[in-house]
Amino acid sequence: MAWEATEEGYVAKLLIAPGTKDIPVGKIVMVTVEDAAEVPKFANFALSDQPSAAPKPAAAAPPKQEQKAAPPSQPAARSAPPSAPAAEASGRVAASPFAKKVAGELGVNLASVPGTGPNSRVIAADVAEYAARVTGGAPIRVPESQAPAATGAFTDYPNSNVRRVIARRLSESKQTIPHYYLTVECRVDKLLKIREELNSRSEGKYKISVNDFIVKASALALRKQPVVNSSWSDDAIRRYHNVDINVAVNTPDGLFTPFVSDADKKGLAAISNSVKELATKAKEKKLVPADYEGGTFTISNLGMFGIKQFAAVINPPQAAILAVGATEKRLVVNEDSNTAKNRPYEEANILTVTLSCDHRVVDGAVGAEWLQSFRGFMEDPLKMLL
Repeated sequence: MAWEATEEGYVAKLLIAPGTKDIPVGKIVMVTVEDAAEVPKFANFALSDQPSAAPKPAAAAPPKQEQKAAPPSQPAARSAPPSAPAAEASGRVAASPFAKKVAGELGVNLASVPGTGPNSRVIAADVAEYAARVTGGAPIRVPESQAPAATGAFTDYPNSNVRRVIARRLSESKQTIPHYYLTVECRVDKLLKIREELNSRSEGKYKISVNDFIVKASALALRKQPVVNSSWSDDAIRRYHNVDINVAVNTPDGLFTPFVSDADKKGLAAISNSVKELATKAKEKKLVPADYEGGTFTISNLGMFGIKQFAAVINPPQAAILAVGATEKRLVVNEDSNTAKNRPYEEANILTVTLSCDHRVVDGAVGAEWLQSFRGFMEDPLKMLL
């Protein structure tokens, strides 16, 4: 909501935190001063007794009585007619800063504009009205500080607290973290065969997905390249001893990233059951802070939507996030010397992943080494048992 200042000056103290909602009418929100030198005096200023509600209506005024003449020693009080231009004794026109800005844009002489603001000061609406009257046209709409609204019908959906937190964290990430991106392709034929075999023996106790292999491979790669399992601060790079993998879960209320703790120490069945439990809790709005306040590395998988490849935004304060695309069938060169002569090409299942890295923590070569380790586990899943 735009608010037009009727006096020139400086903001000395904000008494309400940005983003606060449902502020009662009458609550003091700001202190202003005329001189910039006075601003430091309010650094620790606080109101001990702020009004918390709108002021009560004044009591009904008594019946109007006939006005008595002022004593000879006191001149009768007079108020300037509302149509008189606002000018101070010094000759300077009393106008708000915004009114001066609008007058400059419309080419209006402020000395000719009648003021309707406090103490007959000129406000922006007075300038627009005067300009329209002089030109004989329709009233000119005062420009607002907000972006112009889109044309056509629309519906506003209020932002939830979850959406505000997501917006704040993602904005912080893109504005403060120097991202760079590395992409590799993994051939996952062996992985898909092992997955099929393991699920056939599950007896209903688990159902392993490709994403569960990705969680396990990521955790083991973090063990081999611990620099990626870190976070940045101005004083030090914090390297975590535990490997907790956040898994992005989309819900109607927004994106949640609950984490699987000690993923490097868990088997595929345990990881699978943990991810399913966390995803169910997220969609049923049953997550507790202990489920998502933490984690050292994040995985975002959009492969189920047919997305081939994308670059994810780092989840602060972590140093990296893995974006997982879809698995697709391709023709590749047959590298098996026994069959290549008769069959130079063969069909393969290819998975594309992109690692987003914080360059303050993870140098390019380190990110590449992590991806090399990850691809090794994905293309030869039996290595995860070693």
